[in-house]
Amino acid sequence: MEQIPTPLTRQVAARIVGYIRETAAEPGTRLVERTLAAHLRVSRSPVRAALRLLADEGVVAVAEPGGGHTVARPVTELTVETGDEDEEQYLRIASDRLDGELPDRVSESELARRYALTPAQVTAVLRRISGEGWIERLPGYGWEFQPMLTSQESYEDSYRFRLALEPAALLEPGFAVDRAAIETVRAQQLELAEGAAQTVSNTELFARNRAFHEAVVACSHNTFFIDSLRRVDNLRRLIEYRRTLPRDRAAVRCREHVDLADLLLAGRTADAAEYLRRHLSTVSVEKTAGAG
Repeated sequence: MEQIPTPLTRQVAARIVGYIRETAAEPGTRLVERTLAAHLRVSRSPVRAALRLLADEGVVAVAEPGGGHTVARPVTELTVETGDEDEEQYLRIASDRLDGELPDRVSESELARRYALTPAQVTAVLRRISGEGWIERLPGYGWEFQPMLTSQESYEDSYRFRLALEPAALLEPGFAVDRAAIETVRAQQLELAEGAAQTVSNTELFARNRAFHEAVVACSHNTFFIDSLRRVDNLRRLIEYRRTLPRDRAAVRCREHVDLADLLLAGRTADAAEYLRRHLSTVSVEKTAGAG
């Protein structure tokens, strides 16, 4: 008899999808249980069950030879998992949470009633939000939202933090360019710069830009830098949906990402660090000017 996945298995599966999306992992990339368990801060048993579930859904594939799992689908197929109506409901919940309209703890029935959602829609939106890391299931019953940036001051602080952290990551002694990862995120940014920035959703634009910056910092091989950036990216997710640049300016910034990637691929790391510092300084001014 086929077993029904537990809520924990579905939650971990959603977080693995979020990990694949945020790291811009290409089809064929091996997913290591030990690495996933450490990143998600769970034991290997629920990771193993979640990978089996994702294999059944075609998101990952069983690796041959040797077993294990690999990414089976392109990131672009994972970033938008719902239709337009579900995207609207997702953004309504994000907006209400950012405005303080939702309490720290909610139940599925409360969300269904407040947003006129079916049980299936509630499950889908909670799976997405859980995978993005801004809500977690409580033991037994209900869900709890995780801390997020909400104020102008905290948003500006996040950019000052990134300005101190990201260029420094490029100057770490262990910095080594992961050419495959940088080429992958470069291609995504080139697509945005050449027109896709005009049409993608705010959530998609944030996901791709986040993946770019995290791929660059991951080349430092310093877990403190890598984990710190991921944490601040999780915190600023919702406020970024409201601070997205006008799309012509967003395309310019994506072109700068391409130029930064080219400097890294050419081995000009010091130049790349200075370029990244100027890039972040300019973007922070654009996004915080006149915001309230």
